[in-house]
Amino acid sequence: MAEQIPLYPVRSAAAAANCKRATYFSAAGPGPGAERSSRYQLEDESAHLDEMPLMMSEEGFENDESDYHKLPRARIMRRKRGLEWFVCGGWKFLCTSCCDWLINICQRKRELKARTVWLGYPEKCEEKHPRNSIKNQKYNVFTFIPGVLYEQFKFFLNLYFLVVSCSQFVPALKIGYLYTYWAPLGFVLAVTIMREAIDEFRRFQRDKEVNSQLYSKLTVRGKVQVKSSDIQVGDLIIVEKNQRIPSDMVFLRTSEKAGSCFIRTDQLDGETDWKLKVAVSCTQRLPALGDLFSINAYVYAQKPQQDIHSFEGTFTREDSDPPIHESLSIENTLWASTVVASGLKWVSCRQHIDGSWFCMHSASLCLLVGAFNPFTFKVGLLDLELNQLTKALFLALVALSVVMVTLQGFSGPWYRSLFRFLLLFSYIIPISLRVNLDMGKAAYGWMIMKDENIPGTVVRTSTIPEELGRLVYLLTDKTGTLTRNEMVFKRLHLGTVSYGTDTMDEIQNQLMNSYSQVQSQGGGNNASSTPPRKAQSSAPKVRKSVSSRVHEAVKAVALCHNVTPVYEARGAAGETEFAEADQDFSDDNRTYQASSPDEVALVQWTESVGLTLVNRDLTSMQLRTPSGQILTYCILQTFPFTSESKRMGVIVRDESTAEITFYMKGADVAMSTVVQYNDWLEEECGNMAREGLRTLVVAKRALTEEQYQDFENRYNQAKLSVHDRTLKVAAVVESLEREMELLCLTGVEDQLQADVRPTLEMLRNAGLKIWMLTGDKLETATCIAKSSHLVSRTQDTHVFRPVTSRGEAHLELNAFRRKHDCALVISGDSLEVCLKYYEREFAELACQCPAVVCCRCAPTQKARIVKLLRQHTGRRTCAVGDGGNDVSMIQAADCGIGIEGKEGRQASLAADFSVPQFRHTGRLLTVHGRSSYKRSAALSQFVMHRGLIISTMQAVFSSVFYFASVPLYQGFLMVGCRLHHDCDLRVESVGDHGGQLPSPLRPEVLEAEAVPAQLLQALLLGPRACHGRFQHLRARFRDAGCAAAAAERGREAGRAREVAGVGLRRQSRRIRAGAGFPCLPFSLFLQV
Repeated sequence: MAEQIPLYPVRSAAAAANCKRATYFSAAGPGPGAERSSRYQLEDESAHLDEMPLMMSEEGFENDESDYHKLPRARIMRRKRGLEWFVCGGWKFLCTSCCDWLINICQRKRELKARTVWLGYPEKCEEKHPRNSIKNQKYNVFTFIPGVLYEQFKFFLNLYFLVVSCSQFVPALKIGYLYTYWAPLGFVLAVTIMREAIDEFRRFQRDKEVNSQLYSKLTVRGKVQVKSSDIQVGDLIIVEKNQRIPSDMVFLRTSEKAGSCFIRTDQLDGETDWKLKVAVSCTQRLPALGDLFSINAYVYAQKPQQDIHSFEGTFTREDSDPPIHESLSIENTLWASTVVASGLKWVSCRQHIDGSWFCMHSASLCLLVGAFNPFTFKVGLLDLELNQLTKALFLALVALSVVMVTLQGFSGPWYRSLFRFLLLFSYIIPISLRVNLDMGKAAYGWMIMKDENIPGTVVRTSTIPEELGRLVYLLTDKTGTLTRNEMVFKRLHLGTVSYGTDTMDEIQNQLMNSYSQVQSQGGGNNASSTPPRKAQSSAPKVRKSVSSRVHEAVKAVALCHNVTPVYEARGAAGETEFAEADQDFSDDNRTYQASSPDEVALVQWTESVGLTLVNRDLTSMQLRTPSGQILTYCILQTFPFTSESKRMGVIVRDESTAEITFYMKGADVAMSTVVQYNDWLEEECGNMAREGLRTLVVAKRALTEEQYQDFENRYNQAKLSVHDRTLKVAAVVESLEREMELLCLTGVEDQLQADVRPTLEMLRNAGLKIWMLTGDKLETATCIAKSSHLVSRTQDTHVFRPVTSRGEAHLELNAFRRKHDCALVISGDSLEVCLKYYEREFAELACQCPAVVCCRCAPTQKARIVKLLRQHTGRRTCAVGDGGNDVSMIQAADCGIGIEGKEGRQASLAADFSVPQFRHTGRLLTVHGRSSYKRSAALSQFVMHRGLIISTMQAVFSSVFYFASVPLYQGFLMVGCRLHHDCDLRVESVGDHGGQLPSPLRPEVLEAEAVPAQLLQALLLGPRACHGRFQHLRARFRDAGCAAAAAERGREAGRAREVAGVGLRRQSRRIRAGAGFPCLPFSLFLQV
């Protein structure tokens, strides 16, 4: 792989690169940087000659980022591009630029800036905002006809037909009847307009359905129902469980006392983790819901950004003394297209951060800056190839016309003869080609939707069915596309013993016996869940029993999480009511909410073995033992999971014993350095990973009151720091993560969709390169890639280290290019750096990998990767997704496939094809895509082959009659000839051949190599057909003369021959004068 990438050396010695690395990693000190430094030093001793050269001086990595475009290589590339632009299409670029400039003037976007939104009073907004409506339509009522005509006639093939048809209005150039030219062209346009009108109406109906969703709007007079498209900036909207957020909102109030709720963001970033959102404390403390109109408050929102993981704003209440200012963060905002996951009613203020800058697509999907692109008219590669082939045939047509005029001798108005010959030989590019292709595409779409093996498939763009058979890169989402979003607990390993799904009863029995003994020793509901601390500390350190270890492992799993149980019930008025903490908890109406499906799976497993989470708020949680005992724990600190730490933790205090315990769980890579020495963790993690399970290591550490108070003081000081707050907080937490006791190893399986593995294997065997682009975590994406067999078990995987600068990207790319035949796993942040400085090098390396996994990808990054593959490789790409975050990727790809499911319908509505499940893409691509392409290619070859034969016959005919520019066929006869030939390739008959179309030529695909064969056959068959008909005509004249001589006997026979000779001379004079062809030869030529 490394040998195929061209090098552009700018430095002759490798010592400078080694010096740069030594300088770069010297500041890291002991830690990950030092490990990376040693790694590179070992590799550089033997492979420094193959390193990728830097594109600028190494001293300017961090100091100077502006000299990139001043390098000699950059100047050479600019000069090369300038020469290519001047020679090959500069005029086209200028025309396109002028048109784009005029369009931008007419559709000038407003400048994105911060804004102030008043609470509950939309009329106070200083700026005008667009309607909150989703629009996936290409045209409107006024632009439909002009837009369709422009999309059709911007290609040379259709424009050529239009010019030929318009030329028949000129009397000197008229060679036939008008309807023989305008009827086929009008039929093509009518079919195209009808197809576009149907597709546009379907998109309008789908958009209308989404925009007509009703929401409760809070006004001074009470609640009113409004449509999603009628929501204005500043409105107060009540959103309930499982409702879609219609636009960007600020979370103001909830019926829950804790002032929080969960939302699902899988439509936005692809993550199934539920996100915890906190209401603005100022509005949450108001006594009643109607008091929101009694305060004078506004929200200041930042300028729209592409980062959906951060937000900065301010909530200000001016009617208080002094005014209350409360900062807003990502925890207080809810982006459009997210869904309320909790069953709590809450009120929010639509602050519509995007304003008018996103009105052309959807005002409700505003924070996805650039995630939704303007609807582009997709053209298949077959149509582009036909367009290029048409240009080549047009040049042949012109050359043939010039030859005919030259042989004619340029006598008389030769230029009129030249134009007439151009029209006579126009059958080289038959207009029936467009008619047949459009009818064939409509038939292909109908066959796809009627296929019983892929029920529910919808063809939304009927112009590119052949693209399904010409794909090279398949880019797919993970969440909801490859997986079901269903986690199932599979394995618990304690070091010496392992429990699977068939041995969970043993855990339940041991847990029940353990809590029964504890309750009998302490008595009552206030008994401790563990033996007293004093007894533990004074006893000698001995190996714990299996029952005790199971008890501690299950309790740790039940406490170390961010899951919240929610109880719902229906009251007399039909409204949702919620259980309070002092109520009796029922298992019938309890549901779990969490920021990760893994967390829910673990808590559900602890419930199945007897230890149930019954209540949790911001400060405490309660567990119920198998015997019904309620254990209460006070939550002192919570450390959420981050992609950097790869672990999460919680510090709890047992209220019955006042014991403080620090529980932590995380990935094996992150936990192996903080737990006590063991000899089984690494091996068992590898075993579970080979089974496709997602592993989590659970550990704990007991803390004294003095240790915790010291930690709390240092932790609070770190959180108040202005500079380097994140690093200081992490350093304080790391002080606790030492010599932790390893409790257990858990294995959770992420359920894949049906037949994902065989589908991916079939597509890979078909020659497709598959990339997985997801917004999920790196560990999750890697695990799914292996479990779905996107990355085989025996295949090496290169995890691209996090990079933040050009120097780090350079070093990591050099390390990666030494790897051969390995899959690449890279995060979105590192990908952004690589594309900024080493776009071409990264694309060349990544395209040679058998599989690529990109995690933590924003919607704009997904679209950028698709465009990168299209521009760098020139191959056809296909994007598969199911969420709103996949729409940009689907629209940017040559062919987009949307999956309809519980993730929503946004991707399905914006896609070219929609299927119910991912497994249906296998048959869609390998069967229908291949068949559609082979049929269209064979049909195109047949029609062009026939046109070449007819044009050759026309040339022979004109040559026989003194190079006269007289048509061979006229009127309906030429149309009838087309129809006679076209009926042999009806779509109903080709299905019986299993995609193997009978074709007069080989190969059966449209390639440049087939054109010379077509031309040669036409040159042989055309004269042969003319010669045969001329011989037949001569024989008929001879037979007629003999019959006349025998009948008239002498003088009558001579008179007949004299009349025949005069008739032939008159016919010859009429032909030379440009008159029409006599009836007898015309009827004979019609039989060809």
